[in-house]
Amino acid sequence: MKQSNLKLGITKIEDLLIRQTISQAEDGKPKQEIHLVVPNYQRPYKWSSKNVVQLLDDIIHAKNENKEVYRVGTLILHFDKEKKNYNIVDGQQRTITFSLLLKALSPELNIPFLEQSLTNNLHNKRNIPKNYQTLVRRCENFGNKKEKDDLLEYIFKHCELIVVITEDISEAFQFFDSQNARGKKLYPHDLLKAFHLREMKLSNNEETEKTVKIWEEQDQSFLSILFSDYLYRIKQWVKGNYAEQLSEKNINVFKGITQEDNFPFAQFYKGAFAYADSFNQSSIPFVSGIKNIKPFQLDAPIIAGKPFFDFAKHYYDILKDIQNNDKYEGYLINDNDIVKTLDLPKNKNGVGNRITRLLFDTAILLYVDRFTPPQKPTKTDLNLLDQFTLFAFIWAYSLRAQYVNLGWHSAQLYIFGNNEKINSLNIYKAINDVDSPIELLSILSDQINPINKNKIVAKTENINETVNDIYVNYLHYFEKYNFLTHQNENK
Repeated sequence: MKQSNLKLGITKIEDLLIRQTISQAEDGKPKQEIHLVVPNYQRPYKWSSKNVVQLLDDIIHAKNENKEVYRVGTLILHFDKEKKNYNIVDGQQRTITFSLLLKALSPELNIPFLEQSLTNNLHNKRNIPKNYQTLVRRCENFGNKKEKDDLLEYIFKHCELIVVITEDISEAFQFFDSQNARGKKLYPHDLLKAFHLREMKLSNNEETEKTVKIWEEQDQSFLSILFSDYLYRIKQWVKGNYAEQLSEKNINVFKGITQEDNFPFAQFYKGAFAYADSFNQSSIPFVSGIKNIKPFQLDAPIIAGKPFFDFAKHYYDILKDIQNNDKYEGYLINDNDIVKTLDLPKNKNGVGNRITRLLFDTAILLYVDRFTPPQKPTKTDLNLLDQFTLFAFIWAYSLRAQYVNLGWHSAQLYIFGNNEKINSLNIYKAINDVDSPIELLSILSDQINPINKNKIVAKTENINETVNDIYVNYLHYFEKYNFLTHQNENK
């Protein structure tokens, strides 16, 4: 078992921010030359004026209550031996705010931490000066200078931080995740981040920092949805399994194959990944003009550690591309008339509409994963994708057209082919079971049928209505592509 390198300490605010010292390290002595740095992989400073005023009010309350020690949180630091800096892994928001508060109380103070340049980010540029001015105005409301000085003295001598230091950046992030898990529920993608960071134990600090920076730069809400609503559901549906809610109980599907796994199937997938990685890092793609080999497939096991983070970024980018119908951005879905209609608010709002759109998007995501190069696809690739997009639309929205109120139970029965509704079939398994897009399109052409108008409960009047040249009713495309029959016609 790997021995922990965590070292604990306690520091007063004055020692940390003015003297660059930890008041009491693990050996009971002060630790000097604590050069605090906000690393590039850190999230921006997002505290609002409300947050900083709340911190100030809490300190004033503690002072009025004559609290001898007021613990204001935990500071997790990664010591960079090469640069001799202490990178803040957790505690950035509070540390910046304390620095701003000290400066507001006493502008002549020299606070080395404030001299560094932070990432040129909109949040940093807006929130730091805004919160400083908020604190200045609040401090100006104090009755006299003595009141300011007394508060400054209290912060210096009585406000303390618990400090955790490690030279192992992976261990720092693991401790950060475990600390944040206390008292609140972590999202599954946060738990996966902690697990796969542990699997990066052989990586150097630079690679780990770069990996975390890329992860943190992604929209965390979108990342959470990517795993819970898209990747997890696809992995279940291709197997014909009912997709429950993704939680800490079933995230094993994303933990994958570890370095210690040496079963034949594990060796096969690790070997395939190693080959693709070696090929892509060689000069062969550049010299030959051959495209990089994509070392991921949604139905394949994940390789634990850094490959997991590459996997997440890969599918994050593909889903963003699929959901962006801009004419000039991305490679996959561009200026598609059907998607223009589906993007209208009336077709996106409501549980049933959201379920249907998710079925449509996940089907395209799985198709692209299996058959379309996500970057620089050929004209043939895009033509085949367009044909599949039409089938995916008719399949998904045949379900929507046959329900007034659509819920997840009915939708999943439809996916498994256990629903009496027209076009009920497992399109995900169909994608996964074929070896070429031509074969898939042939199967879908046979299995996806026109829908009788008398089976439709959605509004069918004025289906050719347009607003700004966009058809408002998705059933227009059923009619346009001959997937809508009338009551007296044969199916």
